[in-house]
Amino acid sequence: MLAGLLDASHLMPLDALPRKAAEFARLGGFTDLLIYVADIQRRELHLLADPHATPPGAEKDIHIEGTTAGRAYQYGWLTSSSLREAAGIDWWLPIVAGAERVGVLRVRSVYDDDRAREDADRLAALLALLIVAKRTSSDALARLMRTEPLNIGAEMAWNLMPPSTYADGRVVISASLEPAYRISGDVYEYALDGPLVHLTIFDAMGHDNGAGLCAALALGACRNARRQGAGLATKGAGLATKGAAVEAALIEQYGDRRYVTGILATLDTRTGELSWVNRGHHPPVIIRGSRWISHLECPPAHPMGTDLEMPSTVCREQLQPGDRIVLYTDGITEARASDYTEFGLERFTDLLIRHHADGLPVPETLRRLIKAVLDYHDGHLQDDATVLICEWLSPNVDNTEPAAALTGLLFSDPPPASVSTTRPATGHA
Repeated sequence: MLAGLLDASHLMPLDALPRKAAEFARLGGFTDLLIYVADIQRRELHLLADPHATPPGAEKDIHIEGTTAGRAYQYGWLTSSSLREAAGIDWWLPIVAGAERVGVLRVRSVYDDDRAREDADRLAALLALLIVAKRTSSDALARLMRTEPLNIGAEMAWNLMPPSTYADGRVVISASLEPAYRISGDVYEYALDGPLVHLTIFDAMGHDNGAGLCAALALGACRNARRQGAGLATKGAGLATKGAAVEAALIEQYGDRRYVTGILATLDTRTGELSWVNRGHHPPVIIRGSRWISHLECPPAHPMGTDLEMPSTVCREQLQPGDRIVLYTDGITEARASDYTEFGLERFTDLLIRHHADGLPVPETLRRLIKAVLDYHDGHLQDDATVLICEWLSPNVDNTEPAAALTGLLFSDPPPASVSTTRPATGHA
């Protein structure tokens, strides 16, 4: 089953994946295969179907909240139907590429044993890799993941930023940006460089396409400087810091007409030391032990692009395993409800603590947090609202067992009683 699908995938367009996956899945005792992908906001699951062979009676759209398919997506567990039919039993499995939740797989299995569950899980893992490998060339998938058209800024940003989730034995990273379809000047980035994890969040002034272009330039300049060896502090003659490189690019392009605020941070996973520079932005937040929280203070330098010559200070904080670093933009805390009440930092950090205390995976914690923010504003934000969360797990990159590494992809203990499961879906970490 797996070898045949892998061999066929090399010259297969994404549109043909559902049909070919169903064909090879039958060799493993699986029928009625359906592939669903999550939308940009992670609210719904949409059927990925062969345009010439859409399964009759298949649901095209499924809400994540309150559904069996949605629970498989939220918790990362194989979830079975409560009814067994003569033709087999229906299973929902998360489709996870590394740590990124791509969607869910529904199959009907002739067999109901551990070997069949393991085979189904491996099939879901292979489908995840194939979807991720082919999605950048598929407009059909891009349309499927949208519930409304993107503005130009959002089109640029989503194709510039890395995937929303990453994990290995050392860290779990997840990010979200709203309004997902109307982005103006916010962008985020994370990148791995050996034991170092670089975390970046930028907020460009303005709410137009010019802000989106400015943010794209800032992110490109930062990425370019970092890949040439630039860090948070000057290492030697002729090598500017990342912040200085961004400022130089903005001034060259815009003079003093545009600026960008941001946090540029680096986590050393060997020691847990977090270093960061504040360029006119809100300071990071640290959550520890579901109770203790700290708003990290660091003397801010001027926003990049203003050339005010304020000193740029590198600040440091020693993390403990399990600590979560939270970077955010002012669209989260300064947005106001219909009665003009500001969401505020206190409300934001309270939500962070409560969702952290639930013991949920980092991506699911963030998904619920963003939903709470949007619900507070009746689904309408006047400014970009971005959150990036990074959890430091351990110095050990090889620690990939979910129960041992506590990667945040899966529960190490059984999920809530409302979730019908047969076993944890292994093999995705």
